[in-house]
Amino acid sequence: MTRSGTPTPALALLRHWAEQHEFTALRDACLAGDGTAAEQVLLALAQAQPGDADAARSTLALLDTTALDLHTRIDLAAVHLALHALDAAAELLEAALPEAGEHGLLLARLGWCRMQQGRPDEALALYRRSAAAEPRLPVLLNLLRLQLLSDTPDAPAQAQHSLDQARALLLEQQADLAPARRQRLQQQLHGLQLDIWLAGGQLARAEAWLADQRTALDEETWCTLLIGCSQRLAMQDQHAQAEDLLRNALQQMPDHPALCSQWAELALLQGRAQQAASLLRRAIRQTEQQSRDTLPLWLRLSAACLQHNDVAAREAAERALQLAAQAADTPASAQAALALAAVEVQEQQLAQAEARYLALLAQQPDLVPALHGLGQLLMQQGRIDDAVARFEQVRQLDPAKGHAALIQARRFPQDPATLERLEQWARLPGPEGRVRTGLLFQLAAAWEQRGDAGKAFALADEANATSRRHLRYDPVANRQRCARIRHAFCRELYQHRSGGLPSTVPVFVLGMPRSGTTLVEQILAGHSQIHGAGELGLVPRVIATLERWERQTGSGRHYPDCVDDLSPQVLAGIAGQVLGELQAFAPAARHVVDKLPHNFENIGLIKLLFPQARIISVRRDPRDIAVSNYFTDYGAKHQGMGFAYDLGWIGEQLADHNLLMHYWQQLFPGEILEVQYEDVVADTEAAARRMLAYIGVDWEAQVLRFDSLQRPVKTASVWQVRQPIYTSSQAKWARYAEHLAPLIRGTNRKIGWQPITDMLTLPEPGLLDNGVALYRQDDLDAAERCFKQLLHHVPGHAAATFMLGLIDVHKGWLHEGIAQMEQALARCPWNQHWRRDLAQACARAGLPDKTAALPLEEAGC
Repeated sequence: MTRSGTPTPALALLRHWAEQHEFTALRDACLAGDGTAAEQVLLALAQAQPGDADAARSTLALLDTTALDLHTRIDLAAVHLALHALDAAAELLEAALPEAGEHGLLLARLGWCRMQQGRPDEALALYRRSAAAEPRLPVLLNLLRLQLLSDTPDAPAQAQHSLDQARALLLEQQADLAPARRQRLQQQLHGLQLDIWLAGGQLARAEAWLADQRTALDEETWCTLLIGCSQRLAMQDQHAQAEDLLRNALQQMPDHPALCSQWAELALLQGRAQQAASLLRRAIRQTEQQSRDTLPLWLRLSAACLQHNDVAAREAAERALQLAAQAADTPASAQAALALAAVEVQEQQLAQAEARYLALLAQQPDLVPALHGLGQLLMQQGRIDDAVARFEQVRQLDPAKGHAALIQARRFPQDPATLERLEQWARLPGPEGRVRTGLLFQLAAAWEQRGDAGKAFALADEANATSRRHLRYDPVANRQRCARIRHAFCRELYQHRSGGLPSTVPVFVLGMPRSGTTLVEQILAGHSQIHGAGELGLVPRVIATLERWERQTGSGRHYPDCVDDLSPQVLAGIAGQVLGELQAFAPAARHVVDKLPHNFENIGLIKLLFPQARIISVRRDPRDIAVSNYFTDYGAKHQGMGFAYDLGWIGEQLADHNLLMHYWQQLFPGEILEVQYEDVVADTEAAARRMLAYIGVDWEAQVLRFDSLQRPVKTASVWQVRQPIYTSSQAKWARYAEHLAPLIRGTNRKIGWQPITDMLTLPEPGLLDNGVALYRQDDLDAAERCFKQLLHHVPGHAAATFMLGLIDVHKGWLHEGIAQMEQALARCPWNQHWRRDLAQACARAGLPDKTAALPLEEAGC
């Protein structure tokens, strides 16, 4: 280091290695160096990044950190960040800021601190300054991510500009990057491009680009990209679309375990643990056939089975432990031991689990999963202080996980002092920058059990108010959507459209969430000929598939408007796929129950697909439904549960539900069985007999022993279904009557919606498919009539417009045809097949310059 503080060439090289994550080379060079303070700090960074926190702390303990130059202090902040000492890093960087001026690396690291502290606006400003001072790839990528989090209208455009800068910088630096790092950066750019498109509502463009990349990328890279897209969709609460993406990819590559594994993650996220386990077993079989390591899949299978099958969870954990021992893999052995400890907790073998956690921590004191698992176990035992101490350790190592730990706790002590301490802990400021809403919901339940309704409601109200700030739920839009559903599924539709399958296998139990659907399904599942499959996403995935088709064809239509275009063949095909998935859960069962509550919105589509399906609508005192929803934290808030965080919204949802069910009962008189929850509780046998008779199976007394039934249950009611019938939840609303004015206003508010004047009805379904089939048969005139008829009803239909242009080209009317093809491509610029056809037509017409001027996709990857 020179007297001015300018890095020597050797030190510059060390910092270059640090920036390129070449930590092994950095460590070796520092150990062989002169032992200067700058080298020692970089050595600590090299030790901390791979996870050797003790060695990094020992290295720092030998340093005098009071006389470090500016560059070394910035490096020291990086060490603090690697050791999760966020406050120390921020304090160091803030103190250096006046001296440093526009120092790109300092600004970037302080920006990272602000991100972790939940101060995104400050982080964004710092990253902008850093990028302007000294563009770096990590800086541009973090700037881009923050721009995507912004709610300003030009955020996607700003993010695209940052992405273009990052691409140019990667191209400039790629010769200096290690191949593995270059590939990782390239994959990040791919993923961020998808983020930008999805943030801008350009799902069709993203899907088309993914389809086009299928031939441009190797299979593993493409699957990684597609899985990343599905994860991004799920983060935007578009779970059905994410599953639809994976399902279609599996049709192309049925033997790819990573696709099955990701689908399993989505299923588990939405509470479908049995489906997740089935998908993971499929992934394990595929991975074994490829002679690849199955240990991570066995670990995930154990976690999935933990929610519904303790025996299978133990078998999977023990198999993982066996594989880890065979491979002499110490980290994997620790993971398998953690999985087995989780099983022991589930089995209430708490002493064995605690001993296993303590043994792991004796070997690895900073093993976050062991600290977290032990803390949860201590919570269950009521050892709150010990649990909080463990969670504090987690918080030092992994702030997000530490702050989330108490949210998952299920048991609370009964003494007020402990509850008050937990409440204070829930409001401690953390990296997320918000209240721990999950813990507040749990504390609300604890105070309710103590009989303090006022305290319970105050906590639930605070948790809901916090959650509402992050919701996109719009009760007005929901009411308009329900009106469009009623308009689309009219009596005339069923008079002029037929199809589907006459199967009686599907049974749909539906109703408002927290109305008693879980109890009804549990009773039905006790029958020897009925299988309860839980809350399935089959019908929402059908809707997502219909939406995707409309995007691909550029029709401009959406669900439910597009149901009039479903031909008998298409309906039968969709119904066959759904039926196959249902029967896969229990091939020997006569009936399979899907109890997704919000299917009450989808009864019209269900009756199109399965005219003879059995549908049971569960009703309950709306006030009890409202209070139960308001006291429940639905976590991911997917599948339409955003309404549950506001009493007024709950009231409007109840009114929308009532109107929809009244409409369905009129449209399908005598075909939907209505069951009152209070009647089921008062006389379970009478209610069970009535339901079984409706389904068409004989009486079996064993259905009354549902509380001992061993079957998968994963809903907000999971703890209830292991108990006999109880009445304590009836009229629970009365405890909170003084707080329910918003609910009453929402329920009684006049139901109104905008007149639906834009929903057309096609004279016959399948005009596009029929026209394409005729075109392929070279019957151009008949095909032309189909496309023109479709355009008469849907003037902007891009696919029909393009096909008419293609027909004109085939008939020799080149310029007219090219004009129509250009018009269609302007609506769907991502359609590469159309682009190629148009290029051929332009070349045929002698217009090469016109072809070159066509707008190109700016995928850039």
